[in-house]
Amino acid sequence: MTSPQRTVSRRWFLATTAVGMAMAASSGAGARVFFGSGMPWDGGAAVPPQPVVPGPWAFFTPAEARIVEAIVERLIPADELSISGKDAGCAVFIDRQLAGDYGTSARLYMRPPFQPGLPNQGDQSDLTPARKYRAALPAIDDYCRRTHGGRDFAALGPEERDAILTEMEHGKLDLGPNIDSGMFFSQILQNTMEGFFADPIYGGNKDMASWKMIGFPGVRYDYRDHVLKHNQKYPLPPVSIQGRQDWTQRS
Repeated sequence: MTSPQRTVSRRWFLATTAVGMAMAASSGAGARVFFGSGMPWDGGAAVPPQPVVPGPWAFFTPAEARIVEAIVERLIPADELSISGKDAGCAVFIDRQLAGDYGTSARLYMRPPFQPGLPNQGDQSDLTPARKYRAALPAIDDYCRRTHGGRDFAALGPEERDAILTEMEHGKLDLGPNIDSGMFFSQILQNTMEGFFADPIYGGNKDMASWKMIGFPGVRYDYRDHVLKHNQKYPLPPVSIQGRQDWTQRS
């Protein structure tokens, strides 16, 4: 985990990964490009992603949601730059992703043989993200209860949570025979950053908080007025796939 002295470097790391993640998450809008004359966009021709709306958890049980919210709150704690990962909706983002194709590895090759990969190859197991979360989260809580007087992870103080996450990061936390704690830490950290920087339509990045923090303009359609304004701060607030809450529809 990150010590107070590493706060700036952590924020720098998050910011440098933000633009790529935001653009990747926004690519699902399905815009059409026409070659030749006319506008390079056909209004209404694409089917936009369905926005995530507040409501019950789609994948997590209440106990699982509680620990995930506690984890993302420590991975991205609130400070003077932005709200926390929990308040930004990162747990909601992860929940909806696990309930969909990502959770089932629907777009990955998932047939045997399954063999341990090299360190640079990542996890090569037969477990889908949904199965990893389902196995790892209760194992983390069980470990905490055994070592912290019956308290689960969410009941621990900030420093205690950080110590547990540090053990996970270094692969020293025993989560059972099928879950490598270091790889699971990398996965939930990656998913947390995705939720923090993705378009709000997917459940995270509440009020475009992370985009405001790093000055990312979002998915505005036209930048022609600003293309030649080098080394000048972009003056307009960010826009998501759904627009902005403060916009009013004109008749």
